[in-house]
Amino acid sequence: MPTSEAGTGFHAKEIIGQGSRNKSAREWQCNLMNPDVHVTSRRPVALAGLSQLMARSLGAADLKVGLLDGPVMVGHPGFSAAKIKWFCQRDVAELGARDVAAVHATSTAGVLVAGRRSGALGICPEITLVTRSVFRSPAARSAGTTTWMELADALVELADAGARIVNMSLSLATGIPTEHRAVQDALDYVTAHGVIVVAAAGNEGAINSTVVTRHRSVLPVVAYNLQGRPWKISNIGRSIGQRGIGVVVDGLMSLGAHGMLRPFGGTSAAAAIVTGAVALILSELPKTRPEELISAMKGGPSRRTSVVPPLMNAWRAFGSLLAARS
Repeated sequence: MPTSEAGTGFHAKEIIGQGSRNKSAREWQCNLMNPDVHVTSRRPVALAGLSQLMARSLGAADLKVGLLDGPVMVGHPGFSAAKIKWFCQRDVAELGARDVAAVHATSTAGVLVAGRRSGALGICPEITLVTRSVFRSPAARSAGTTTWMELADALVELADAGARIVNMSLSLATGIPTEHRAVQDALDYVTAHGVIVVAAAGNEGAINSTVVTRHRSVLPVVAYNLQGRPWKISNIGRSIGQRGIGVVVDGLMSLGAHGMLRPFGGTSAAAAIVTGAVALILSELPKTRPEELISAMKGGPSRRTSVVPPLMNAWRAFGSLLAARS
């Protein structure tokens, strides 16, 4: 997706899993009605240390997770039992929407709160998802671009709404210093409110960082392949390597337009998987402080020098936090 010089937007590249390129729309629709096809092949779940955590918990209904993305197709049958809240009608989309902002947001939400028999991951289907589109105007939604000021406003609104985690599966374009300052202030605000921000590192294949990935309250996420290496399109960098984690996303499916499934990958999908893991841990250990949880997700305190972050092991992170309370 294109981005403006003073905006943020989704990157057009999403990794399509091996073996899914040749599937027809009819096959994906059938898989939604026969979801066990995908349940048995969810390698990203096992490789992220999520299998035992997902068996243990569906998430706590009183835990609010913010989704900072496009408008979500809340009428998708995969969300039939989901608890989704929004601020205004522009934060949701019609079921037949085909614009990239709505499809991307729906896929991201599917990783989090879709039913576990929907064909999407549905990592934490019992939590309350609070969605806030940063593409509210028709022009922004059509072009897939928004301003940094909109991003800053959305972060504050989600914190004020009680979100304990915010998922940002966004790719950031160049902005001007005053806009960077606004986002920095918004991140400081959400930090003061005890919010963890999980942010996609981006899909430009660059070695860099942003005001978001450098912030102390942010957990940057990189997409990995099955060989244990970052995807070539994943952004990496010193702050990402020191503060972030990686997740395998090969072959992932999530919810798409017209009540169907679609391939979903890249750092957007990886960030959503991490957000789901954090949500399950907070559901089980609600008194965990943000800095404790971020440290556990990274595998404990370290002095990393690599620009490449380690793979996430959510079960190990949960175990370390649980042991610290015994």
